[in-house]
Amino acid sequence: MSMQKRIELEKRNLSPKEVRELTLDNCRAQVIEGLTEEYENLEFLSLINVGLIGLKGFPKLKNLRKLELSDNRISGGLDKLQECKKLRHLNLSGNKIKDIDTLKPLAELKELSSLDLFNCEVTMIDDYKSTLFELMPNLRYLDGYDKDNKEQEDDDAEVEDGDEDEDEDEDEDEDEDSDELDDEEGEEEEEGEDNEQKVCLDYLDRDDLDEDSEGADFEPDGDEEDEVSFAEEDSDEAEAEADTAEDGQRGKKRKHEDDPEDE
Repeated sequence: MSMQKRIELEKRNLSPKEVRELTLDNCRAQVIEGLTEEYENLEFLSLINVGLIGLKGFPKLKNLRKLELSDNRISGGLDKLQECKKLRHLNLSGNKIKDIDTLKPLAELKELSSLDLFNCEVTMIDDYKSTLFELMPNLRYLDGYDKDNKEQEDDDAEVEDGDEDEDEDEDEDEDEDSDELDDEEGEEEEEGEDNEQKVCLDYLDRDDLDEDSEGADFEPDGDEEDEVSFAEEDSDEAEAEADTAEDGQRGKKRKHEDDPEDE
């Protein structure tokens, strides 16, 4: 795949100004293709094992901080990187850099703190490390070691520090927003409780409440009284009929006793 097509794939429909990282490893190109100054906010660029023989066409990337160019065939033309003023980490390991003079343009990069030339022929020159540390006073690590031959612990520390600060600021903003929401909800709950208590107190203080209303006897409605009176009348009529029948039976019995002929 060509470099230009790979760039279109990797930017994921973002505009060039929105792209901050591009990984173009293993695409095929001898010179830079499709990468322009429109990628002005690009911070990380990886071009490992692409087949580059030089940096012809390399754009001015003012915000580039980390550049991976290992395992190519670059032998010169590093002056193309001089406009990348914020470049901090540069990996040129596995290229065809043979002498110190080829590296001199990198002295213009005042923020360059880490340079990797592992597996380049230049590393075979006597005192090459001390020469480069002298050539680039701001350089802290060369091939992963400092001037005192102490190994670099984290070659991405400086790059990641800036990102962590931004993340912390965002987290603090989110925490503040969350605290504000919690405070507002707490105030609303307190207001609701106060309103409920006020309603209860207002109800208890009403003047029209009858103190004896709770203990008043239940008085049935007029319809219920009528039903009771009708039931009592029906009961009285039934009792009267029963008495009349009983009196009739008694009268027949007396008549029978008084009439001996029936015997």
